Amino acid sequence: MSDLVFSERADKKTVEDGDLLMPKYDQDGLIAAVVTDAATSEVLMVGYMNEEALKRTIETGEAWYWSRSRKGFWKKGETSGQVQKVQEILTDCDQDALVVKVTVEGNGATCHVGYRSCFFRKITKTENGTVRLEWVETEKVYDPEEVYGKS
Repeated sequence: MSDLVFSERADKKTVEDGDLLMPKYDQDGLIAAVVTDAATSEVLMVGYMNEEALKRTIETGEAWYWSRSRKGFWKKGETSGQVQKVQEILTDCDQDALVVKVTVEGNGATCHVGYRSCFFRKITKTENGTVRLEWVETEKVYDPEEVYGKS
């Protein structure tokens, strides 16, 4: 358990213009964390942190998240070696979202399916109106089965 103490939420002016961290968590106790490459600003992934995951991230300098599907903490890269070293954490004006700027260890990938970024496809509309996904990253950085085993 962390010794860090975040300030209690205060009035709008204090939250928006002050210098105290007063995170606003959603109804599940989570705050969205948009993770970007510290050097290029490329969006790598979106994760969620609860208060303890945010504290662990601040204290260790490595990214921790709350897994909504597994209902538990996960340190990014613990299995894969793709540890996210935190360079900077930003919060938005009303402190209900974070940007976490990282460098990624190991092979530099973030996505558990093998791509550098979890955002490896873009949405396109075809001439007949069908919505499709088009790959913007065409090569996987690694084979997930070699790292995580067969799914």
